[in-house]
Amino acid sequence: MPKVTRDDVARLAGTSTAVVSYVINNGPRPVAPATRERVLAAIAQLGYRPNSVAQAMASRRTNLIGMVVPDARQPFFAELAHAVERAASERGKIVLIGNSDYTGDREIHYVRAFLGMRVSGLILISEGPSQRAEEEFAAHSDARVVLLHRRPDASDDIAVVTDDIGGSQLAVEHLLNLHGHPYVACFGGPVNAPAPGDPVVDHIEGWRRAMAAAGIPTEGRLIDAPFDRYGAYQVALELLSTPADQRPTALFCSTDDQAIGVLRAAREVRLRVPEDLAVIGFDDIQEAAFCDPPLTTIASDRDAMAKAAVDLVLDDSLAVPGSETPRIRTFPSRLVVRRSCGC
Repeated sequence: MPKVTRDDVARLAGTSTAVVSYVINNGPRPVAPATRERVLAAIAQLGYRPNSVAQAMASRRTNLIGMVVPDARQPFFAELAHAVERAASERGKIVLIGNSDYTGDREIHYVRAFLGMRVSGLILISEGPSQRAEEEFAAHSDARVVLLHRRPDASDDIAVVTDDIGGSQLAVEHLLNLHGHPYVACFGGPVNAPAPGDPVVDHIEGWRRAMAAAGIPTEGRLIDAPFDRYGAYQVALELLSTPADQRPTALFCSTDDQAIGVLRAAREVRLRVPEDLAVIGFDDIQEAAFCDPPLTTIASDRDAMAKAAVDLVLDDSLAVPGSETPRIRTFPSRLVVRRSCGC
């Protein structure tokens, strides 16, 4: 059976191949509704399937969006990637996902691979793009790069972020002012701290500001802990096994995954949450509502952030010098009160 071509569609619809292309690609020129209907009917009748590879060669772009995350096994990144995938699907795009495992070599591997595939754009969740990554961005200047979940270092970077500092302050102030704890300890990140701009750094900064506003010192109260529940559980076991006068009565965790590990450790050392230990996390992953007790946490609008990231990565106006399109979209944080804090 001969392969159906774009010329066949144009003949049946009574129009040019250029108009067929405009209909398939939704541009760059408008098509009259009646003509569009004829083209779509011809495509359906003939069973025409566009050659996406040929389209990519012609336009220098595919219908792909690359996305690099630190670790898709962590629920927050999995949920965020799923939100991006939904938003991209609404724009007719497909998302390719790679895990950097928090290492620069893995990150550059996926950056180089995705940009080499001529993706329409790249959404990057990173502790801070390396110099090698920046060089790859420069070499593929026609592909948009959007930082998601991390404050940009340079003024010309494109980013989608949430108010991490303000959200952390809300959590700590809630424990200090409403529940009257003498101080709040903080589960930060691992010993090799992330670079400035990383959300966890901002979570720690929000904790510091809330403690300072209450006139409470922070020395000795910032605890190094892995981001995941398994590592945080081990750190929490050691912390919560100390005598009552040496352990905190309230704990703010930089991620919900850490907080879930803390809840497990508290149960094992027979501490009651929230009676003996109040806990607040950050991220509002779906699992937070199903913890025992349900976890109080800080939430952001992940769906709106994902949509903004996809919109920005496909927005050609950002390539125009002097464009007034905002390059950074900031979304507010909000406190989601459940029982782990004592409410």
